[in-house]
Amino acid sequence: MARKLRYIPPGGALVEITSRTIQGRLLLRPSRELNETVIGALARAQRKYPIAVCGVAVLSNHYHLLAWVEDAERLARFMAYFNAKLAKEVRRLHGWSDKIWARRYDGVVVSQDEATQVRRLKYVLSQGTKEGLVRSPYDWPGVHCAAALVEGRPLTGFWFDRTAECQARQRGRDDDPYAHATPEMLVFDPLPCWRHLPVKNYRQRVADLVSTIEQEAADDRRQRGTAVLGARAIAAQDPHARPEVLSRSPAPDFHARGESLRLLRRAYSDFVAAFREASARLRAGERDVRFPEGCFPPGQPFVRAGPIRAP
Repeated sequence: MARKLRYIPPGGALVEITSRTIQGRLLLRPSRELNETVIGALARAQRKYPIAVCGVAVLSNHYHLLAWVEDAERLARFMAYFNAKLAKEVRRLHGWSDKIWARRYDGVVVSQDEATQVRRLKYVLSQGTKEGLVRSPYDWPGVHCAAALVEGRPLTGFWFDRTAECQARQRGRDDDPYAHATPEMLVFDPLPCWRHLPVKNYRQRVADLVSTIEQEAADDRRQRGTAVLGARAIAAQDPHARPEVLSRSPAPDFHARGESLRLLRRAYSDFVAAFREASARLRAGERDVRFPEGCFPPGQPFVRAGPIRAP
C-alpha cells in the first residue's frame, strides 16, 4: 500500500506526532540519562528547525508530540533530525543493535476548533495515567509536559557531542560524561486556540485538564479493581522487553469532526489529485510541470507556499 502524502494545510497547522519503537520494545523506558537525552535532542531540533511545541509525553515504547508547524518540509526536517539523534542515543544507552523505530512517524493534522485542540492536548497530558501506569501525569518518571505547562517553565536536558567525546577518548582522555554536553531548553507554546489567554489563565486551564485526567483514571481503577504500576516498577523494566499484546490501531486521517473534517478531507483530496496529475505529466516527459504548494515532488525541492502566518 502506497504511503500517504505528507500534508499540512496552507498557512500551517497544529499536528499530533507519534513515533513508536520497533515491536513495541521498551527502549524509551524512563531514566535520568534517557530523559536528559530526549529533552536535549528535542530542544536542539526545535532551535534548528523551529516549531511551536504545545505538549510532549514520552512513554516507554512511543511518544506523542503536539506542535504547530508551518509546512510539511519543516516538520520532516525537524523529525528527521530528532528521531535520528534519539535513535543513536538509545542504541548507545541500551546496547541495542537493531533499528529503533517501527516505521516512519505519524503526523496527524488537528483542526482549528477549540474543542478538538483541547481534546488532543488532554490526550497527550493523559499519557501514562490513562494506561494505569501512574496516578497522575505529574508522577510519570519520564519526559512529560504536564508539570512544565502548569508551572510555566521549559524542560531542560543535554545535547551530547559524541564525536568530540570519541576524539577525547582516542587522545586517552577519560572525560566526565558531561564534558561534551551542551545544556538545552525545550520551550513550550500555548495551544493556538488558547493563545489569547493570559499566562495565568492558560496554566490554570492545563491544571484543570490534569485534574480531570486524575479523576477519570481513579474512577476507572476503582471500577476495575486495579492499582497503578508505579514509577519505581516502570524504571526497573528491561528496555529490551516487548509487550505480550501490541495495539496496532491505525492513525486517523485528521483529528477533526463534522464540517472541519469534511473540509480537511476535501482539501487533502484536491492536494493528492493535483500531485498525481503533476507526477503523471512528469513521468510522461514534460519538463514544465507545476506541483501543488506544500508537497515534495519526486527528485525536486519542496514546493513552498507564500508567507506563513503565526499560529
